[in-house]
Amino acid sequence: MLVRPLTIACTAGEISGDILGAGLIRALKARYPKIRFVGVPGPHMRKEGCEAWYKMEDISVMGIVEVTRRLVSLLKIRYELTQRLTKLQPDVFIGIDAPDFNITIEGNLKRIGIRTIHYVSPSIWAWRQNRIFKIKRNTNLILVLFPFEKKLYDLFNVPCKFIGHPIADYMPLSPNKLVIRRELGISKNSICLALLPGSRSAEVEMLSADFIRAAQILYYRYPLLEIIVPLVNYKHRIHFENIKSKIAPKLPMYLIDGKNSRQAMRASDATIITSGTATLECMLAKCPMVVGYRMNLFNFWIAKFLVKTNYIALPNLLAGEKIVTELLQNKCNPLAIVDALEPLIHRGPKRDTILKTFNELHQKIRLNADEQAADAVLEIIKNG
Repeated sequence: MLVRPLTIACTAGEISGDILGAGLIRALKARYPKIRFVGVPGPHMRKEGCEAWYKMEDISVMGIVEVTRRLVSLLKIRYELTQRLTKLQPDVFIGIDAPDFNITIEGNLKRIGIRTIHYVSPSIWAWRQNRIFKIKRNTNLILVLFPFEKKLYDLFNVPCKFIGHPIADYMPLSPNKLVIRRELGISKNSICLALLPGSRSAEVEMLSADFIRAAQILYYRYPLLEIIVPLVNYKHRIHFENIKSKIAPKLPMYLIDGKNSRQAMRASDATIITSGTATLECMLAKCPMVVGYRMNLFNFWIAKFLVKTNYIALPNLLAGEKIVTELLQNKCNPLAIVDALEPLIHRGPKRDTILKTFNELHQKIRLNADEQAADAVLEIIKNG
């Protein structure tokens, strides 16, 4: 048993990583209440007591264009953070997601004897597969959320632990839709549609118009349709409202706080959603979805050249087959969204099959991840 005070440094690059980091901090503090956490946390990690040397928003970027625009600032923060951690000598550094930012720091720290863990595998199964060698070189351990990732790391003898996904632990296998609808003020008899245009400003800009137009078509067909839109923050809410005011000013929608996005998914009959962790949450909420995604044209052509996987939505990657529709770039248009979504709104064989598969996949990754991650961190510290 560890008796000395511990200092753990951790860095999260986006909201999903911030949530994972907060769960890990809680699990570690439950065992060792006096652990000190420092680094680059988001709001959830700060709430759990992680000291913020920099804000998560300072390193959260999307796509090559935005990275290029902010490159000088990112390199400066990474250098300063490495210098401070070198001086501090924490017991372990945990880079949560944000691989392009974190893995270099992990390598710099590992070379001077600080143990390093990378939490959440980058998408090496999809593109830039040679990153696996840098991960092997720069980390003492990688914690992965999905079973197909563990298989890949084992092939290259990279120290790796599959811990499942914390979100799968938090979300019930069988959500009570009626209770959640009552909490959100949604009629139990209505058709409920959720729109989730993303957690980044660029996603809200690129996707909101198509999502709104698709919702408008469905509203004309189903006048009792109720539309709910969780938005991450006030800035995104204003941005979304401005887009809606130009396209469908009279279309009734309930705009809610982004912290209720999982409740919105559980309450809904179907969802129009952007790619990313939200597709996993939607699957765990047992809500059929259509995935739409657009990006800067330059980023898209680079991604098209580099990406080696057939799918982008996590439910499809977990299943190893297409179980939810993915509409990318020009294919992400209102009519295509409606055509894919309409069969999912009502009970029927297609909807039932999707929900059955969602439940099976949920159970595969429901492994008490926060505790498993905490076990792995403490093991690295003890045996280091």
